[in-house]
Amino acid sequence: MVVEKKIVDEVSGWLRVFDDGSVDRTWSGPPQVKFMADPVPPHDHFVDGVAVRDVVMDQESGLKVRIYLPEVDQSYKLPIILHFHGGGFCISQADWFMYYTVYTRLARAAGAICVSVYLRLSPEHRLPAAIDDGYSALLWLSSLAKGGSHEPWLVDHADFNRVFLIGDSSGANLVHAVAARAGEADLSPLRLAGGIPIHPGFVRAERSKSELEMPQSPFLTLDMVDKFLSLALPVGCTKDHPITCPMGAAAPPLEGLKLPPLLLCIADKDLLLDTETEYYECMKKAKKDVELLINPGMTHSFYLNKIAVDMDPNTAAQTDGLITGIVEFIKKH
Repeated sequence: MVVEKKIVDEVSGWLRVFDDGSVDRTWSGPPQVKFMADPVPPHDHFVDGVAVRDVVMDQESGLKVRIYLPEVDQSYKLPIILHFHGGGFCISQADWFMYYTVYTRLARAAGAICVSVYLRLSPEHRLPAAIDDGYSALLWLSSLAKGGSHEPWLVDHADFNRVFLIGDSSGANLVHAVAARAGEADLSPLRLAGGIPIHPGFVRAERSKSELEMPQSPFLTLDMVDKFLSLALPVGCTKDHPITCPMGAAAPPLEGLKLPPLLLCIADKDLLLDTETEYYECMKKAKKDVELLINPGMTHSFYLNKIAVDMDPNTAAQTDGLITGIVEFIKKH
């Protein structure tokens, strides 16, 4: 007798959790946007000036990264941008089309090697699993810098003295968490040169004014915030947890953290604008080196929306501005 599985939790379009603990991430929203979540296969040859390779960095755990190598003058070493994808810790993959378009572009524009981590997802792997994966990737880069392991694209072309963390949405939370963990370790000869949190998923248990008043977007609804975090945070924890509220009372004091210079990127129509701004103000008060890049009139993760970037000149212009700001930040650190 076949027992019907029952859905016990659902995030519209994105994810269904069943009573046996299994998870279905088949896209069930509008079919015309499905292409953005389609995987792009790796290619060792240069396409539009970038080659892409998937590498298993830890044979035991199977943890993988995707490497984007730009076709540039090989006479000097390239900075590394270590990327943590978004998706509320519950969805998305490093090989999704929307990341492929942005990170091939950033690799070209910055003249940098992008390394994107295939993070483990909740609820099968609740936090701190994603933080552990992000930090493991940084340790792997450190072992390459020491000559402890080998990956030719990185060993031959990377400047391990200029490693930047970048992440979008929940991946931006990981930028803060991984940088804070790295501040307590000796990763030399690798040097963490900077961090770029883009539209971080910083929240509090109590809704902010911007959560109540800003427009919900295809990439962020209040339902997504609530459901994803309920599936991702350690059981029994609220949104005041340090990973989602690093400026809150439950988190280690910002003053005591050893952090690299940060470029905090925010969109001024983001649902999470208030808590992102609060993080910036708390970092400033703690005398941390943090710059602000604001995209006016834009919503959460706007630059990942390939349809809007292609169809709307304003979204395209704001995406150009975001990429330019990130490239300038990398060049000066």
